[in-house]
Amino acid sequence: MMNEAFEQHKVCVLIPTYNNNQTLENVLQDVMRFTTHIIVVNDGSTDNTADILAKYPSIRTVQYANNQGKGHALRLGFKKAVEYGYDYAITIDSDGQHFAEDLPKFLEKLRQHPKAIIMGARNMDQASVPGKSSFGHKFSNFWFKVETGVQMGDTQSGYRLYPVKLLQNFRFMTKKFEFEIEVMVRAVWSGIEITEVPVRVFYAEKGKRISHFRPFKDFTRISILNTVLVTMALLYYKPRDFFRSIKKKI
Repeated sequence: MMNEAFEQHKVCVLIPTYNNNQTLENVLQDVMRFTTHIIVVNDGSTDNTADILAKYPSIRTVQYANNQGKGHALRLGFKKAVEYGYDYAITIDSDGQHFAEDLPKFLEKLRQHPKAIIMGARNMDQASVPGKSSFGHKFSNFWFKVETGVQMGDTQSGYRLYPVKLLQNFRFMTKKFEFEIEVMVRAVWSGIEITEVPVRVFYAEKGKRISHFRPFKDFTRISILNTVLVTMALLYYKPRDFFRSIKKKI
């Protein structure tokens, strides 16, 4: 029944992965309980990720030799999803922090908001959330509101539904973690709605947690992107929206 809903709404699950062989197979098996419409982008993994994917011939895979970054993997995944005939892609991380049981929430929200990016909003107050994730969460939410005027509960979640068909003609600048910020901001500027559904999150205990986020380098990249986006917002998008609002009143 759930797989039929994915087919009806032309939705796939997109899983970008890089050296997460300890958790990838469990993630695949969990998602397959809900749908067979799965695309995995193997972003140049150097572990046995390719061997794991070979066990599941029904899953569409995209693989390349050199690690390019999560943003590159997502952008390529979006392109492939549209080529395969999907209108939407739900992205889920391969590190096991997301729960496939929350997938139906995205489909339910999609029925109400068929032209929106749907964010999976995590409970960031739980004790297991790492300090750097909590800081990044508040940092990202603040700048997103400055850039768009939109208040969101969780702008950093990787668990999202993207209307990939609506995004197919966008030309993005970024290819690393900061892509997930760029795509949201530019979607809002283009008139695409952003909404949320509550999702659960699991963070493994310290020492067992695998993260490819590099605090110094990636926060620097994100800060540079936010500087560019704020400049664009102040010089063009906010004045544009202001004059549009005046024109509507005339």
